[in-house]
Amino acid sequence: MRRGVIFGATALASVALAADLGGTFADGGNTQVSAMMMFVGNDKKVYILDKAQYNAAQVNGHPAWGAVWDIKTKKATTMDIRTNTFCASGMHLPDGSYATFGGNSAAGPNENAAASEQDEWGSGLYDETYENYDGRDAIRLLQPCIDDTCEWSDTTTLTMQRRRWYSAAEPLADGTIAIIGGYVNGGFINRNYPNKDPARSGGASEPSSEFYPSRGEPVDMPFMSLTSGLNSYAHTYLMRSGKMLVQANYSTILWNPDTNEEEVLPNMPNQVIRVYPASGGVAMLPLRPTNLYNPTVLFCGGMSEMSDYDWGNFSWPFVNTWEIPSSKDCQRLTPEPLDGSTAAYEQDDDMIQGRTMGQFVTLPDGKMLMVNGGATGTAGYSTQTLLTTSFSDMPYGMSLSGEPTLKPAIYDPEAPQGKRWSDKGFAASTIPRLYHSTAILLPDASVLIAGSNPNLDVNLTTVFPTTYQAEIFYPSYFNAKVRPEPKGVPTTYTYGGKTFDVTIPASSYSGSSNDAAASAQVNLVRPGWTTHSMTMGQRFLQLNNTYTVKSDGTITLHVSQPPPMPEILQPGPVFTYVLINGVPSEGVYAIVGSGAVGTQAKLAVDPLPASILDDTANGLVSEEETDSGPSTGNGNGSSGGSSSGDSDGMSTSTIGIIAGVAGAAVLLALIAGILIARRRRKARAARAIPGMSAWSAKEEPSGYNPRDTNSSGFAPLQQEDRSQVWGAAPMGGYKDYDTRQSAASSAYDPYYSHGHTPSGSTQDVSMYPPGVQPPYHR
Repeated sequence: MRRGVIFGATALASVALAADLGGTFADGGNTQVSAMMMFVGNDKKVYILDKAQYNAAQVNGHPAWGAVWDIKTKKATTMDIRTNTFCASGMHLPDGSYATFGGNSAAGPNENAAASEQDEWGSGLYDETYENYDGRDAIRLLQPCIDDTCEWSDTTTLTMQRRRWYSAAEPLADGTIAIIGGYVNGGFINRNYPNKDPARSGGASEPSSEFYPSRGEPVDMPFMSLTSGLNSYAHTYLMRSGKMLVQANYSTILWNPDTNEEEVLPNMPNQVIRVYPASGGVAMLPLRPTNLYNPTVLFCGGMSEMSDYDWGNFSWPFVNTWEIPSSKDCQRLTPEPLDGSTAAYEQDDDMIQGRTMGQFVTLPDGKMLMVNGGATGTAGYSTQTLLTTSFSDMPYGMSLSGEPTLKPAIYDPEAPQGKRWSDKGFAASTIPRLYHSTAILLPDASVLIAGSNPNLDVNLTTVFPTTYQAEIFYPSYFNAKVRPEPKGVPTTYTYGGKTFDVTIPASSYSGSSNDAAASAQVNLVRPGWTTHSMTMGQRFLQLNNTYTVKSDGTITLHVSQPPPMPEILQPGPVFTYVLINGVPSEGVYAIVGSGAVGTQAKLAVDPLPASILDDTANGLVSEEETDSGPSTGNGNGSSGGSSSGDSDGMSTSTIGIIAGVAGAAVLLALIAGILIARRRRKARAARAIPGMSAWSAKEEPSGYNPRDTNSSGFAPLQQEDRSQVWGAAPMGGYKDYDTRQSAASSAYDPYYSHGHTPSGSTQDVSMYPPGVQPPYHR
C-alpha cells in the first residue's frame, strides 16, 4: 500500500482524499502455485506452498510447488522444494525462520506414485515426472529474506522420527515445537471402518507426539486414539500454565507436553466437528491486560449433521456431503479460568451463515475476520462417495462441498452478546475458496486471500478449479483517511523488563488529543502459518500502556514489554500495530524473546508512569477528513444468523493522501480549527491495568542483547541423519496413470496411491456394511 505524508504544523499543504477502500477486494496477482499453505516471512515477502502437482510454473526443469509473493509488487516467483509438501504443518522458530513438517509420499500425475522406489505400503519414495521425493517425515527450513534469493533447506539430514500427514504443530514457551498426530499415508479421514484399531488403523495412523528440536522418542497420546478418525490438524493452543489445549473430533483436553498427561475437558456441545474435514473456523481471542492475558478460544462452524458412520473411512465419506448444510454454531472456551471455576464451553452468537472451511484472520484492532469456505459439505476431494459410486454423477467434480460462501463477516469479541457478527458494508468475492484455500494478515493490515483446489491434480476446467488468483481484502478501517505514523516502535521485545516510548504525531489523527490518547493501543500480532482454513501459531497480544499528551497534539505512549509469560506469546516473530481511534498503523516486524530455542529470561515488570492529559491539544487533521472512520462488528450489522448491509457501490482504490499547495483560505481554516479550544474534560486516570507489576520474575533479571534478525536459520537437528541422501538409490521410470486397475484403484479412489494396508496383509471384509468396499482391500 502506498502512503502519502500528512502535513505537520510547519507544512503549508492541503490534501485530496482517495475514495474509501474498506470492505472491498482487490487483485492480488497470480501466485504461480496454488496457495495451500502460506506464511508472512517479513514485511516484504509471503511464502507459499502447494502440493507436488502439474502446475504450469516451472522451477529447475519441473513443476513448482513453492513460491514467494512480493507484498509491494504482488508478483510471485517460484521456489524449489524437493519433497512433497501436500498437507504439511508448519510453525515459526524463535529467530524468525520457519519450519514445515511432513507431507505426503512422492506423487506423479493424478497423485499416482512412480512404480519404482516404493515403501511397504506401495507409496512412492520418488517420482521422476514431477521430480519430488517422499515428504512424510521431512523437516524443511527457511530463513526469510527481503529479496528472492533465499532458498528452502529440504534435505534428508533433517527428518522427523515418524511419518506425518495432517499433523498439528504448536510451539512451547522455550520455542520448541510440538508435532502431534497425523496420517502415515493419505486418506479422507484418519481411520478404517469398522474402526477396530483406533490408535493406528493397522499402521496407517500416527497417534504420537514428538518435538523439534527432538526431546527423545515419540510418545503415543491416548487422546489421538479417543478421537480416531476425526483428529487431523487437531486444534492446539498453549495456555498460561504451559499445558496445551488440544481439540479434535468432539473431545477436548489439556495436555502436558512435559509429562504426556491429559486432563479431560468438556466435550464440544452438540458434538459439532471443527477439525478437518469439517474444518470449522477456530482462533484464540485477543490477549489483553483487561482479561489478564488468559486465553479463550473461539470455535465457529464446521459440521454437526453428520453421524460417526457418515464420515466414512480413509477412502471416502459414506454420504453425499455436499447435500448437508454446514454449522452456524459458535462456542467459546476458557480452558484455565482464573477464578478457579470449572472450564466449560459458552454458547456464543451464531454466524450469519453456516461455514465449513471458513477461516479466522485476527486483525490489528482485535476483531476477527471470517473468510472463505462453503455453506454445505466438507473439505477433501473424492471421485465418489458410498452413495454416489460413479464419478460422472458427482455434481461438483471432485469437490465434497458445493456452495461457496463468498461474503466475509467480522466478529467483534468486545461487542455485547447478540451483536458480535456483522457483514455490513462488505463486498462479496467472485472467487470460490474451498478446500486448500488460505488467508493471512499482511503488514499493512489488509488480508491476503489465495488458493482453493478441491482436485486430485491441477484441473482448470472443473466446477471448482485449481486457483492461482489471489485477492486482497481491505477491512473497514481502510475507510479512514489517515492512519497513525508512530515513531520508536521496537524491533525486539523481552518478557518483562524496561518500558519504552512510542511517539504519535498530531498529524496522525483528528479531534481531541486526550480522546486519541485514551483510544491508543499497541498490539502485537503474529499472523501465523496457515493451511486448510486454520492458522497455526496465530496470536494477538495488547501491550499495557499509559500516555502523555503534549500541547502541540503529540502523544507519547509509555508501553510495557510483553508480560513475563512466554507461554502466552511464544518466542518468535510478530508485527507491532499502533492504533488510534481504531485505525492501525502499518505493522513493524519484531522478534519477541532471545531469538533461540531455550528457556526465555523473565524480567521484572517496569512500572508505567501515570498518564498526563492536555485539554487544549488536538490533532492536525480536520474532522471532515476522518468522518468515514472504521465501523464494523459493533452491533451495526447482522447477528444471530441473518444477513445485513449492502456492499454495492464499494470503491476499489487504495488509501492515499495527495499533498498539494495550500490556498490561503484552506490554511486559515486549518489554523482556526487547530486553535479552537475544546471543552475542558475531567482528568482521566492512567490507563495502566492494575496488577501488571504483580508478575514477578521467576528468574533473576538478565540483560538482553539485541539480535540480528537476518541471522541464519535455526537447524539444531541437522547432524541427525535418518534417511538416504537424495538420489542415492536408483530411480526407475515413471508408471503411467492406468485406469484399468481394480475397483480400489486411483481411477475410483483419489487416495489409492497411499494405501492403508501393507503389502501381504488382509482386512476382514465381513465386518463392513453391505455395499461398503473395505479401504485398500488387497
